[in-house]
Amino acid sequence: MCDTAVQIGPEGVLFAKNSDRDPNEGQVLDWQPRQRHAPGTRLRCTWIDIPQVPETAAVLLSRPFWMWGAEIGANEHGVVIGNEAVFTRQPYAESGLLGMDLLRLALERATTAEAAVEILVTLLETHGQGGGCGHEDRTFTYHNSFLVADAAGAIVLETAGRRWATERVTRGARSISNGLTIEPFAREHSDRIRSRAASCDQRRARSEALASAATGPADMMKLLRDHGPERGHAPRYSRVNGAMGAPCVHAGGMVANSQTTASWVSALSPGIPNHWVTGTASPCASLFKPILVTEPLDLGPPPTDRSADGSLWWRWERLARAALRDPDRLLPLFAAERDALEAEWLAHPPEPAKAFAEAERRLARWEAQVSAASARDRRPVWARRYWKRRNERAGLVLA
Repeated sequence: MCDTAVQIGPEGVLFAKNSDRDPNEGQVLDWQPRQRHAPGTRLRCTWIDIPQVPETAAVLLSRPFWMWGAEIGANEHGVVIGNEAVFTRQPYAESGLLGMDLLRLALERATTAEAAVEILVTLLETHGQGGGCGHEDRTFTYHNSFLVADAAGAIVLETAGRRWATERVTRGARSISNGLTIEPFAREHSDRIRSRAASCDQRRARSEALASAATGPADMMKLLRDHGPERGHAPRYSRVNGAMGAPCVHAGGMVANSQTTASWVSALSPGIPNHWVTGTASPCASLFKPILVTEPLDLGPPPTDRSADGSLWWRWERLARAALRDPDRLLPLFAAERDALEAEWLAHPPEPAKAFAEAERRLARWEAQVSAASARDRRPVWARRYWKRRNERAGLVLA
């Protein structure tokens, strides 16, 4: 489950996105340069081949390690897109383009948000959407909605099979979650039972309210870390779907589960857009770093679903999983220092490579602080059982 939000004001567009996926599904920051392609080239997406275009733009993607497409991304032209799973009454195809494939294709082929939506619609009508979308359960599938933005504004695109509807956003806040919202399209196509199980209405209301009050990137980062009103540091866990009721999603339910596995904030205005990413899960326990679409970084090996892979994602996951056993006690050990560092970077952005290097230095200290505190796991028993199984699958042993 996911949330994407924008705030459009006189100084430009603020964009924020949490990617919520299976908890052990590491996400990789993937730079792709501008490229030319020979006539007749075929492109392999996650499940199907489609014709390639003559030239593709440089893009930066935050994508699940096993798929071709991405949950979040930006291109060299200042277009950003976030996608969400939505549940509809239209049939689900056994194969086709994933919503994440559609997102990447649009970023690689568009120079504006409006052009990106046209490309998304054309690809959807031509190739359809379908195929397994889950890591733990490859039979899990869904349809998709998209929030596409550039410095001029934003557009919401919602789909049900090959059908679609759009809404242009020119001012104020707008967010999307895991349910259709554009009427009468939503009334005609929504699967309201599955949408309700995803707590999408509750989460979207919260993210849109926070986006409405946002005045800068720091507020959008706060939005993505939010565990709900008057919740402090601790998520609220439900027996049914874990902590899925607020933008910072945490798995731990007995029926449905999802976990925020990557986060992204952008400030879009004429000129050079600014992007900040975690490249890691649980934004409440992560650090947003500045990043550039056209300047790749060597961040080490890409993640897998095993904690010993040496990746950036799993190095920070150890800290997050330890801290979230008792977030009211453990997150404050480093949250104030993290927030101060982000504020410094927002005021005076460092080179991305220096920011990532500094993040690694802070990580070592924060992990030592959390480890020394050795708090008891205060989550509900069903959530503790869920996470024990996920840690075992990943080969992750916490002190």
